[in-house]
Amino acid sequence: MSPPLGVASGPDLLRLLVVPVFAWAAYRDIRTRRVPNRTWLPLVAVGMLALTWDLLALGMPGAERRLFLVQAAVSLGFVAPLGYVFWRIGGFGGADAKAIITLAVVFPVYPAYEVFGSPYPVYHAPLGVFSFTILSNAVLAGLLYPLVLAVRNLPRGEFTPAMFVGRPVRLADVPREHGRLLETLEGFTRRGLDIDALRMYLRWRGITFSDLRDDPERYRGSVPSDPNDPGDGSIDITDSGASVGDHPPVTPAEDDPWGVDAFLAEHAAYRTTPAELREGLSTLSDPDRESVWITPGIPFILPILAGLLAALTFGDLLFWVLSVVGL
Repeated sequence: MSPPLGVASGPDLLRLLVVPVFAWAAYRDIRTRRVPNRTWLPLVAVGMLALTWDLLALGMPGAERRLFLVQAAVSLGFVAPLGYVFWRIGGFGGADAKAIITLAVVFPVYPAYEVFGSPYPVYHAPLGVFSFTILSNAVLAGLLYPLVLAVRNLPRGEFTPAMFVGRPVRLADVPREHGRLLETLEGFTRRGLDIDALRMYLRWRGITFSDLRDDPERYRGSVPSDPNDPGDGSIDITDSGASVGDHPPVTPAEDDPWGVDAFLAEHAAYRTTPAELREGLSTLSDPDRESVWITPGIPFILPILAGLLAALTFGDLLFWVLSVVGL
């Protein structure tokens, strides 16, 4: 296939449409931790169109066509299911899994671009499955995140193991954050309260985070008389506008501290346990506390975007590193 205008083949030019969409999805995921499902189907359609175009251009069966089919089969039969499996076991969010599946369809084999006479990607992995290259690049990019957090925490004098996985935030800012608490009243924890679940709980009660902080005893010993739909915990239902009134009606419930059992009986809240929610609420309502450590939980779409850009320009970082060290 001869590249039009000396840049790329038609299918490979078509595939570049996913780059700005992935950039937008990464931005949206960082800001809201929500990427609409409608984002992915048009990209899958682009991938199927490019794949069909490639097959038609390759013509009759031959060695090149067979290699293309094998690489496409690995991408669709291994990389795409890998995204689903990691989502099922809790390693990825739903948007992350859909992004990986989409890339497996759009980039089954290495594209070829030529800019000012130079070919890209520069380094091709022997396997030749481009979606796997993007995924391995994304994993390497994700491994840099703990170092970024540590460097960010150093100027604050925060010398603790948590500096590699989290950062301290003011309590007032917690409802506008994403991630998990890294602290309880007893100290650091690896599995604190999910802040999305906190927002769901506040919405369910019809109160703001400030309400909770101002009168914790009122809410520790009661359940709401007329609970609200908690939504999905997204950032737009936080402290501003969540309250239904200055004093929403409550029913005493001394045997259910914070009304946690009543809340979780109706809502899964991202698999939050009663102990996690109670510990988180007690920690956040502590009047002597001014800040709390959280783990931001960076969305994996951001490393995926970095992996995609690195793959389109340089190529496979992992295989390049292995080749440099003689492996």
